[in-house]
Amino acid sequence: MTTIIFGILEEGLVYAIMALGVYITYKILDFPDLSVDGTFPLGAAVTAAGIANGLPFIGTISPVAALFISFTVGALAGCITGLIHVKLKVRDLLSGIIVMTALYSINLRIAGKANLPIFSKETIFFNSFLSAHVPEAASPFIVTIILFVIVMICKVLLDAYLQTRSGYLLRAVGDNDVLVVSLAKDKGNIKILGLAISNGLEALAGCVFAQEERVFEISMGTGAMVIGLASVIIGTSIFRKLTLLRTTTAVLIGSIIYKACVAIALRNFDPQAMKLVTAVLFLIVLIISMERKKKVNTNA
Repeated sequence: MTTIIFGILEEGLVYAIMALGVYITYKILDFPDLSVDGTFPLGAAVTAAGIANGLPFIGTISPVAALFISFTVGALAGCITGLIHVKLKVRDLLSGIIVMTALYSINLRIAGKANLPIFSKETIFFNSFLSAHVPEAASPFIVTIILFVIVMICKVLLDAYLQTRSGYLLRAVGDNDVLVVSLAKDKGNIKILGLAISNGLEALAGCVFAQEERVFEISMGTGAMVIGLASVIIGTSIFRKLTLLRTTTAVLIGSIIYKACVAIALRNFDPQAMKLVTAVLFLIVLIISMERKKKVNTNA
């Protein structure tokens, strides 16, 4: 039972990083960014290739450096999505699809193949430093602890950014873009910045996932958007009335709740039905969310 709980926590925390990115596009920018399914494995591809074989012009990278490089590469992908939408006037949904499609080939090019294991390499979770300094009794919990630290750093930094002038402008773009224009700010550039941060977090999640699983798989991003969106909806719906709880915290908890629901469902179904179970759960989440919105509008 303990193994199952920690397994849920680990998966939930990995996808919580991605959910923070989805929160920016879905809740703040109101931007249906489908490129998540490409940027998540992008972070994993950069990490696996960098640790196993080395990257062009950089060479072999350390597991910690992979975190920063993955975020940067993901942010670049987000900028491209934003530029296609803002500068080329392509619809937001289509911009994400274009980048997601392109990233499939780019990820294959970076990794060199569809499956790249790094079992023999050191990662942030499995390395000689941890083996030498972490007591044997604590070793089963070290992955969860490291994940928790990374997630909390991402959350605190995002919360701090949203309290800055730039962060307020980012929120204003989604809620009232006329206000942004009235302040003599370019709403297009702010959208690009938001997409860069969002996709950076999603690529970072892919990096962490690859280091935890010690492998890159080209299909690992399939359904990532659904998981992230479900986490955001669950968190923001359940904890809507708890004003003391920050929205980012609600999103993190929502990710863990979602993974727990999937784990419980899979105990009663064939593992091959995982995507079907995920789709059904997401549908239920959407229906509940829509019903709550109807009640709010009726009471108003």
